[in-house]
Amino acid sequence: MQAKAPPPIAMLAELTHRCPLSCPYCSNPVEMAKLDSELDTETWTRVFQEAAALGVLQLHLSGGEPASRRDLVALVKSAREAGLYTNLITSAIGLSERRLNDLDEAGLDHIQLSLQGTDAVMADKVGGYRGGFDRKMKTVEWIKQIGFPLTLNFVLHRHNAHQLPRALELAQEMGARRIEVATVQFHGWALKNRDALMPTREQAQQVTQLVTEARKILKGQLVIDYVPADYHDDYPKRCMGGWGTTGLNVTPDGQVLPCHAAQSIPHLTFDRVQDKPLADIWYNSSAFNAYRGTGWMSDPCKSCERKTIDFGGCRCQAMAIVGDASATDPVCIKSPLHRALQDQANEHAANSDAPFFYRISPGKATEPAE
Repeated sequence: MQAKAPPPIAMLAELTHRCPLSCPYCSNPVEMAKLDSELDTETWTRVFQEAAALGVLQLHLSGGEPASRRDLVALVKSAREAGLYTNLITSAIGLSERRLNDLDEAGLDHIQLSLQGTDAVMADKVGGYRGGFDRKMKTVEWIKQIGFPLTLNFVLHRHNAHQLPRALELAQEMGARRIEVATVQFHGWALKNRDALMPTREQAQQVTQLVTEARKILKGQLVIDYVPADYHDDYPKRCMGGWGTTGLNVTPDGQVLPCHAAQSIPHLTFDRVQDKPLADIWYNSSAFNAYRGTGWMSDPCKSCERKTIDFGGCRCQAMAIVGDASATDPVCIKSPLHRALQDQANEHAANSDAPFFYRISPGKATEPAE
């Protein structure tokens, strides 16, 4: 018997998979939800109410690009009315000054802005959108004028790792309170781009050292969250704080997931908010109970002293690399495949001329109505 899970703290609402950018590291699934399958305003409003009743405190509005939804302001308003803290995760493309003011009036609490590079050449190349960096910088000025709390999300990989010092400077210049230095996680489109994106072991070590030093220097000025490179580490990260213990994702078409990449595990079946209440899905669905706790583990995880620290690592990563979601994450030094994974990482990182395989949007993102 599984012990009853605690209520979730956070929910990621993937409002749409549409996006004007084509980032090759996008965590969206390769088979993305189409426009005609997206949940409507009324359904999302109900889901927000159910999330608050379930115990969710923080709502992260994401995509794709959530600004592609014309009802974004209405969705923020309904989330705030449900009592949720609202965070908009955005590329800034699709946000006008007027729309930002409308979001402020609707009660938006926080903005998390993605940064593909610290200059137009790098950012526009990675994002596949000419002029995107300049629009992003203009939007930052509006964000500062309105006074939104800001987190900068710098997705780091082999091509832009050298720009981290400048990214830290940019975060301070933008007035950001926090920066997330997020080394690419190889799920979704990023898995197709391992040859192009994989950092070298030397880069991964340099980034870790730089983050350690910057945290000391910038303490009290800028909070630095760090997602290190998986393939070059000796111990895996704690997957979602523990599978089905902390947060949940709702996809544009209403599937409820334990994590953003869970659809890559083929034997799991995911319930939809159109069919079942969110609380029933959280507590009772087979997908959420599949890897809760430690009862599903086999050795070396089952007898490991770290089993309640990292819970065997990432289930989706085990699926992607080993072909078995119940296997020890091969990032772990105790996995029999650990050395092979590191050799594989070195091979990917050596392909310095590998081209980007860009994300393909399921539909053209809309511009905001002025």
